[in-house]
Amino acid sequence: MVQLPQTLEQAVEQAQAATKAAIADGLTRLQVELVFPELKVMPIAQQFVTAFEDQAETLRVFFADPGAAALARRDWGEVAYPMRGIGELKATIEPHERLFLFIAPSSVEVGQVEQLCEQVGDRPVVLFNPQLEDVAIIGIGYAGRQLRERFLNQFQACYYLRPLEGAALLRCYPSPWQVWIERLEGTYELVAEVEEKPVGEALDRLLSQQATQHLSDQSSKQSPRRSGMFASLKSFLRALNQ
Repeated sequence: MVQLPQTLEQAVEQAQAATKAAIADGLTRLQVELVFPELKVMPIAQQFVTAFEDQAETLRVFFADPGAAALARRDWGEVAYPMRGIGELKATIEPHERLFLFIAPSSVEVGQVEQLCEQVGDRPVVLFNPQLEDVAIIGIGYAGRQLRERFLNQFQACYYLRPLEGAALLRCYPSPWQVWIERLEGTYELVAEVEEKPVGEALDRLLSQQATQHLSDQSSKQSPRRSGMFASLKSFLRALNQ
């Protein structure tokens, strides 16, 4: 059974394994998300990409713009695969390339990402921490709905980790979506598994079903909150951001 990671490094390792498993099963439109507001994406993306360095000759890594690609080339050092900004002239898809990673593309680039994916065809594409659904950019009317139906809905989460207040939401392919609740001593218990991503009222309902037991556990013993998984993750994030 998939376990909740104890560090950000473990989360990235899970994401690497989940992505490889999904690609091996023939899935071609994948999404990896580590949903931490203070997360600096570039160093985590660098760690994530190392899992695919054995495919360097057929790997292409895209960044949101030429500036981000230039920073990556500076900070990541010599790599055996090309790194380009989405809008660069040299971003044209080559026939020999077999795997495409997009690092933190935003809604500003969503049209260009869609065009590149059309060139890619049935070859695997992985979006790492994308921000493609900014309503202010793609809209909430007919055009935005068409974009979602035509393109964005093609992607499925092979890895997703999001801390909540006293809980966590995890998806690690091929396992279903999991809801974990924080118990005593900073430990987490798996309380629900569902096939579709729980959002809004569905997520609230799953969490509320555990609320009484959770509050009882918290009041029965005076123990520090967040002494487990997310304390470790937050320490890791602070170190990265210094």
